[in-house]
Amino acid sequence: MSKFKEKDVLLKIRDLKIEGYSDETWVPIIKGVDLTLHRGEVLGLIGESGAGKSTIGAAAMGYARDGTRISDGSIEFDGMELTTASESERRALRGSRIAYVAQSAAASFNPAHKIIDQHTEAPVHYRLRKRMEAQEDAMELYERLRLPNPTEIGFRYPHQVSGGQLQRAMTAMAMSCRPDLIIFDEPTTALDVTTQIEVLAAIRDIVNQFNTAAIYITHDLAVVAQMADTIKVLLRGEEVEEAATAEMLERPKEDYTKSLWAVRSFQRPQKSRPTDGSKPIISVKNVDAAYTGGPKILDDVSFDIHAGMTVAVVGESGSGKSTTARVITGLLPPSKGEVLFKGDPLPKKYTDRNRDQLRQAQMIYQMADTALNPKVRISEIIGRPAQFYSGLSGQALKQRVDELLDLIELDPARFYSRFPPELSGGQKQRIGIARALAAEPSFIICDEVTSALDQLVAEGILKLLDRLQRELGLAYMFITHDLATVRSIADEVVVMQRGKVVEQGPKDEMFTPPHHPYTDLLLSSVPEMDPNWLTTLLEERGVDNIGEAADV
Repeated sequence: MSKFKEKDVLLKIRDLKIEGYSDETWVPIIKGVDLTLHRGEVLGLIGESGAGKSTIGAAAMGYARDGTRISDGSIEFDGMELTTASESERRALRGSRIAYVAQSAAASFNPAHKIIDQHTEAPVHYRLRKRMEAQEDAMELYERLRLPNPTEIGFRYPHQVSGGQLQRAMTAMAMSCRPDLIIFDEPTTALDVTTQIEVLAAIRDIVNQFNTAAIYITHDLAVVAQMADTIKVLLRGEEVEEAATAEMLERPKEDYTKSLWAVRSFQRPQKSRPTDGSKPIISVKNVDAAYTGGPKILDDVSFDIHAGMTVAVVGESGSGKSTTARVITGLLPPSKGEVLFKGDPLPKKYTDRNRDQLRQAQMIYQMADTALNPKVRISEIIGRPAQFYSGLSGQALKQRVDELLDLIELDPARFYSRFPPELSGGQKQRIGIARALAAEPSFIICDEVTSALDQLVAEGILKLLDRLQRELGLAYMFITHDLATVRSIADEVVVMQRGKVVEQGPKDEMFTPPHHPYTDLLLSSVPEMDPNWLTTLLEERGVDNIGEAADV
């Protein structure tokens, strides 16, 4: 029997139909979905990329994204029918009674304004609080969300805090008007596992304390198990099934749901270093590095990456993973140590490297949305590096772009002339891979390349990278916070904490106890498909010792 009563219904959606404009016609995206949400209830929306999760989340605010329209159905919020309400009535709800927490806090905050100025904007605008009262309330929320220095952190700019801290600050901002409903759209996807625990615990606490209803959108089944009272599974704009969380985890009814539960089956055999005496493709030797005028970020970092092998570099936010990548590519010159390519030192600055040295090390970025220029055609995105490094033009360049599209399993006839916004998340990431391959490198840095993708699409990307490695003999440095990805694709693992390498070795050894205490912390922080996992973990660690991540 449900703990929620019918009179507690806050949001009722019936037969929702949403269309998107494509190729000069309207096509169905959401095909008649029903949804009922009670006060204080958390509903988890899950499904693969393109299932319609975020589109439904936006519709719950009476909002249709550009290029879409609500074509039929009812959206009733606390007795108000949003499909017939005026735009000014709907706008009055957003930010005050309905709040939205986006996937990327870094992209959601204005970098030119302090966090607290952005926090206080809504309560002041809606005349709920005067500015000083709103500031004091912000500090109280920061404390509830366990942000460090709650009376001071709001006076920093967004770039001056970690990703986990910024995500919690965005949750606090969503709570500033004490809304009845919050839509969380993949709020922990880009966070490392220890930081994720901080954010999940904070979100759950704030929802419970204020009896706030929430729609929690995610592709991570283990995460939704910790957060939701009820789970709704979507596929291509249609509901597959809905049930209480514990029941859904134990007894999924539909084959599609069972397939979601079974993903991440891919795991390739671990490879060993070559025994022919060949030198590593990349050697990082005793590297120290810091940003201008700042403290040391990297401290005596050393590891090797051999041809045809994948080295996963793991650690929480701020551990130095991406900074190491910047040193390798020459974007950040080290203050001590050096980077070797096949035994020969690389110039510290990329501006001092010749074209062949630049070609050898390429990057695939975490957020394909921001890594690809939305106004440039796919043919040009892939063609530019082929033109720059290989001097191709005309028909030879077109042929090379077609070859690269074939290589990443996208049909050249369909994708050559398209723009990035016309592609799915997985397709965009494949274009990022093709752009890196266009330079014909021997080494590729994969920076969190699957973290923003649902599990089915991520598995496809991992299989693609594995095939390309076998066919082209590529070496990979895989920066990731997802230990399931490490298990799938890595040969060796380097664990970093606060700019130092604390442990490294073959993957099988790294996942076998005993571990370094920090490695043990990372491994124990991976969510499990158990609704009680987060509660149990918090009890074991204590509120003030959830993880060493966010407050460092």
